[in-house]
Amino acid sequence: MAKKKVWVVGHKHPDTDSICAAISYANLKNEIEKKNPKTATGMTYIAKRAGSVNAETAYVLERFHAEAPAMISDVGTQIKDIQIRRTEGVNSHISMKKAWEMMKILGVVTLPVVRENKLEGLIVTGDIAKSYMDVYDNTILSTARTQYKNIVETLDGQLLTGNEHAYFVHGKVVIGIGTPEGVTSAIDKDDLVMIGDGEESQMLSIASNCSCMIVTNGYEISQEVIEAAKEREVVLISTPYDTFTAARLINQSMPIKHFMTKKGIIHFDLDDYVDEVRETVANIRHRDFPVLDENQNYVGMFSRRNLMKAEKKKLILVDHNEKSQAVSNIDEAEILEIIDHHRLGSLETMSPVYFRNQPLGCTSTIIYQMYLEKGITITSQMAGLMCAAILSDTLMFRSPTCTQIDREAALRLAEIAEVKVEELASAMFQAGSNFDNKTEEEILNQDFKIFHAGDVSFGVAQISAMGRTELDKVQERIEPKLEQMMGEKQIQMIFVMLTDILNESTYLIYRGADASQLVAAAYNCEPSDQGIMLENVVSRKKQLIPALINTLAERKM
Repeated sequence: MAKKKVWVVGHKHPDTDSICAAISYANLKNEIEKKNPKTATGMTYIAKRAGSVNAETAYVLERFHAEAPAMISDVGTQIKDIQIRRTEGVNSHISMKKAWEMMKILGVVTLPVVRENKLEGLIVTGDIAKSYMDVYDNTILSTARTQYKNIVETLDGQLLTGNEHAYFVHGKVVIGIGTPEGVTSAIDKDDLVMIGDGEESQMLSIASNCSCMIVTNGYEISQEVIEAAKEREVVLISTPYDTFTAARLINQSMPIKHFMTKKGIIHFDLDDYVDEVRETVANIRHRDFPVLDENQNYVGMFSRRNLMKAEKKKLILVDHNEKSQAVSNIDEAEILEIIDHHRLGSLETMSPVYFRNQPLGCTSTIIYQMYLEKGITITSQMAGLMCAAILSDTLMFRSPTCTQIDREAALRLAEIAEVKVEELASAMFQAGSNFDNKTEEEILNQDFKIFHAGDVSFGVAQISAMGRTELDKVQERIEPKLEQMMGEKQIQMIFVMLTDILNESTYLIYRGADASQLVAAAYNCEPSDQGIMLENVVSRKKQLIPALINTLAERKM
């Protein structure tokens, strides 16, 4: 049985900790599964990311030979998450009778008609009923281009002469009763004749250039008739059924291609979201619907009942617990765990989850502790990733969020990874400070989070560099984009922290109707529309967000 997948994912606009925490925690969970097979959950844990990899993180991943997790933008339930019935596609040339028999065996009312993995049409029980009940003229078999093989199968017959893979494409169906002369007068060239045991009538029918002759009742056919049929290239079939029964059954030999639905087929892709699919199928009377993959190849079928049993995606969240920072449609997913070091946010779950939240400077510090607690060996690669994450989040221990636990964890991880903390931090920050090849939107989004305080929504981007010169250039580029970004993110205010890592200071710029007044009140300074310098402020989590949220709360009192 295939293992169920659990995605380990950080927040939107991921930073280095968000990406490295996802990778290292997914690795930890998989190693625990291997170590304890008796208590294994049968899950496989896969790291994912909810946004683009920034330059600093890209450097870290390359340095420690780790692949960037695959990107996900939405965790809503998709067609791929429901039980898809793997009904095998059928050829368009099979008979209506065979299609009906297959439906009975499979217990389905719809068969997909497929050619080289591409969906050609659908045949449903209603189509078969229509073929039985509607009145057709005696040319319907040729109009439908019926294969002789179908006729043989439908009549439980035996092919005595001719090519069973050929098609009956001209002429009508004639029941050969009466005198030999009467029979032949009714036969035109290329007709299909159903006839009894009269050898004279059989020979005259062949002489009339019929294309096919069906001898009913299992009557013995003389060698002379067989030879004559061969000579005239007449398809000769013997059936055990009487003429009445054979005449009643023969229309069931027509190919499903003639009756199947070919145009306007409602189908869905594996990546379609169930909520949208439900809206579509609610207005359609069909019972079953085909599913196609990304290459438009047929995959299987599903019914309305399958939609009701859709299995939610399973997630573990790292480095966040705010709904606004989570991947889209988080409410539709099943959250199993949350590992975080931020304040408690707005995220709600349907059932209790494992929630580990510690007042540390980095989520990767928590994950490092969990490796030790579970007795899982930390590889050089995992050590390098977690060490880099701690250095990034704590600005190499300069941030007020940094604790002694973070410092000790980073130093121990640096030993395992055989790296020097100062060199690694410097190289990371230098890589992250190169903004030349980034657009203004990419710069603003590389570390951007949205927060809510009552009915106020605001966003905070943090841009860090090794010196003020680079930050001044960035400020000049991004300021014209701030108003536009507020509209796109549907927030009332936006703040950008331009953080000088070496000098441990932040120049804060902002936009929004009340932003300057809010900052002035939060930091007890004069209002300024240009921005303010905040000395010894480098942490968004500990030094900016609490100040802004507390000031907003005081205004309501």
